[in-house]
Amino acid sequence: MEVLKNKAMDLVKRSEENPLLFPNKANSWEAEAVFNGCPVRKGKTLHLLYRALSAMHYHSGTGIQMNISDIGKAISSDGIHFKNRERFIFPEHDWERFGCEDPRVTHLGGKYYIFYTALSNHPPSGDGIKVGLAISKDLKKVDSKHLITPFNAKAMALFPEKIDGKMAAILTPNTDQPPSKIGLAFFNSESDMWSEDYWKEWYGSLDSHTLPLQRKVQDQIEVGAPPIKTEDGWLILYSYIRNYFSDNKIFGIEAVLLDLKDPHKIIGRTHSPILIPEEQYELYGMVPDVIFPSGAILKDKNTVDLYYGAADSTICVASINLKRLMIELKPNSSKIVRLERAIKNPILTPRDKNAWESRAVFNPAAVLLNNEVHILYRAMSKDNTSVMGYAKSRDGICIVERDSKPAYVPREGFEAKRIPDGNSGCEDGRITKVGNKLYMCYTAYNGVDAPRIALTSIKTKDFLDKKWSTWTTPVLISPPGHDNKDACVFPQKLGDKHLIFHRMGTGIDIAFVNDLDNFDEVWLEERQWLEPREGFWDGVKIGIASPPIKTAKGWVLLYHGISAEDHHYRVGAVLLDLKNPVIIKSRTRMPIFEPETEYEKTGQVGNVVFPCGSVVIKGILYVYYGGGDSVVGVATIPMKKLLSIFD
Repeated sequence: MEVLKNKAMDLVKRSEENPLLFPNKANSWEAEAVFNGCPVRKGKTLHLLYRALSAMHYHSGTGIQMNISDIGKAISSDGIHFKNRERFIFPEHDWERFGCEDPRVTHLGGKYYIFYTALSNHPPSGDGIKVGLAISKDLKKVDSKHLITPFNAKAMALFPEKIDGKMAAILTPNTDQPPSKIGLAFFNSESDMWSEDYWKEWYGSLDSHTLPLQRKVQDQIEVGAPPIKTEDGWLILYSYIRNYFSDNKIFGIEAVLLDLKDPHKIIGRTHSPILIPEEQYELYGMVPDVIFPSGAILKDKNTVDLYYGAADSTICVASINLKRLMIELKPNSSKIVRLERAIKNPILTPRDKNAWESRAVFNPAAVLLNNEVHILYRAMSKDNTSVMGYAKSRDGICIVERDSKPAYVPREGFEAKRIPDGNSGCEDGRITKVGNKLYMCYTAYNGVDAPRIALTSIKTKDFLDKKWSTWTTPVLISPPGHDNKDACVFPQKLGDKHLIFHRMGTGIDIAFVNDLDNFDEVWLEERQWLEPREGFWDGVKIGIASPPIKTAKGWVLLYHGISAEDHHYRVGAVLLDLKNPVIIKSRTRMPIFEPETEYEKTGQVGNVVFPCGSVVIKGILYVYYGGGDSVVGVATIPMKKLLSIFD
């Protein structure tokens, strides 16, 4: 069955023609690699300037053989297929004698301003890596060249129009002498751009010119594409590299929206990458696992074409849905989708009078039967034994009934306590109605062996009558020796098979079984299905929340994710194909729910929202969750609004 992985709401779509440009062995100046291209329009033709790495050859400045970067040029009528490749900018002065890299080109006032990285020493070091500028009136020849910065800097680009009567630029000082910065510069005249006096004064008050984009000191930022003017502000697509000084660098492309009149004002920014290395041509090359944004062009009012270097080897392009991006960049947008907490939260809290639920109540399963919501919540005693309590609501929020005795308790050795006061029992149940039965998957744990998935069932009538003794004897369905949690049965059969979601590693797995009532010690398969996304809010680990809900657009599956940034638990959603729910149609980029209240930020485990059950009542989705591993809350959203996120 087909699986579409990590499709984040179609915000960005790579071209099926990628890579667009490969090295050309016939031309020694671009024989090794071509990457980091920047486009600019000239009439109906798109000109692409790009970094070209030569074959190894003798260099008189070093007396050794080495690769040198020049800047090539190619043209296209469609932005995909390029021809007439030629060497355009190359070393001529001492300040660029060891290479010209990574061009950014802007058309302004009848001229093409091409900023690039100029290397004056070898091996390269910060003092010899600066910004150079080539000016051309027609893109046929270079009319003049200038050394721009007297200090270490890269990735400078001009805004495509004057701001408050001044030429404006964005650049990255201290790129090779971190921490790097992304700064703005304004010029009264063209010659100010190569005025050493101007730059000495500018660098002397560097912090007053920079944008606060760096989240952590161990991260690296660098200007990507030249600014793009939109109705909402200046769109800046830039490189954000997490863990830059470690062996676990994560190259991502992010975006920030700046005020049109005062670009120092940040309107909004992305908090996770819009693109990370995923495709083979991004994962393998001269420098593996690298994508670098170097140019972009407004294709139409709803689409930005982003050109980027892949693995420092080839040139690629991806289309950005500008409408979706702007929703994320404008923090007060009415189109941002979030669950809304019930005012009466938490709806369930621990009760001292019942020893079995005196420590905590959380992670509730839920099922809608006879127009009432039936909740099975995880309850912990003071000795850390987990059982399941029962509560009922008629309106989805107010609890009208809550039993004084557990509805489900540990019965088998694999969930019996082995260590005094250690965690054990029956945890985090998910309930699915299939036919006339309710099937519950839960985590069985004895405190010693790895947590495993247990499956039990009860007839719907017996459940409604609270005949808790009729729960079937639980059976373990996940293999021994492997930590496995977050499981549920899919609500309907697929052909002659039942589908089960679970989590053996860090992602969500799927497995198909013949019979829910007779496993005969056949363990669930680990078929990797949905994985964490590096750099995102769900970058460390993910697991299902509640069983999928059927809608006209497809099955909606809520899931929880853990962030590497702060280790908070958040909630997102995926849309599954209606006929074949193994196919992932879309996945939310941003979380739709996260810890915000005191009862979610504090507790046995702080900063946790952890849903295990959800129901739909009169078009409203009610999501039942554990807050801080201590209490039960409910959050709601109209299904129509939730589905709009996938439009």
